[in-house]
Amino acid sequence: MSATLLPPTIPAPIEELVRPPDGGGNGNGRDNFEEPHYGPNEDPENDPERWATPLSAYRAAALFAVFSITSVFATLTHILASRWVHSKDWTSVRLPHILYFNTAILLVSSLTIELARLSLSREAFKRSVSWLWFTLILGIVFVAGQVVAWKEIVLRGLYLTSNPGSFFFYFLTAAHGVHLLGGMLALSYVIVFAGGLVRRGRQKTAVSTVAFYWHFMDALWIYLLALLLTSVQG
Repeated sequence: MSATLLPPTIPAPIEELVRPPDGGGNGNGRDNFEEPHYGPNEDPENDPERWATPLSAYRAAALFAVFSITSVFATLTHILASRWVHSKDWTSVRLPHILYFNTAILLVSSLTIELARLSLSREAFKRSVSWLWFTLILGIVFVAGQVVAWKEIVLRGLYLTSNPGSFFFYFLTAAHGVHLLGGMLALSYVIVFAGGLVRRGRQKTAVSTVAFYWHFMDALWIYLLALLLTSVQG
């Protein structure tokens, strides 16, 4: 009796051997294990979160901004100190008293944005948005107070190029104001798009990131005020 010859068996591809019965993985095609899970009737291409920026990227961007701003003001401090020590035409400038009021306003705004962050941890989303509005209003009041301070210096006949002291007063306070305006724009975005951020589960991250930057701007202003008191007003 002759043996029956069977056709050679072709081994299945490795992908087929390791793929679970339902297609494996998730996402479109069931072969991407790092994508979110999609049902059989769902199209991942229509998911806005599929290509969204990772949450860690926002934190990294905030840290990068803080380090960059710190470097800029550290350089300005070095220039100011060098000019102050070696200058023969340095004229002290008495700081406007409204700067102390502005400082208090900024400190209160750090409290309100922290209350907004804490409200989110308790799932009080509407209360959080209210505290964010308070923070934004206080930021506007601070900037308006800085403009009043500049006008007071102008009324004294001191302009940007009058002397090194007035130059550094205008330059440092304006540089801080510009960076604070950036924080106010970010804060406005979080307020306006609060509903969408909540639906996507990103409200807490957004508020925490903006709060981190806002607290930094608060600390930076206190440092600048101390610098102005010891050098420009000196």
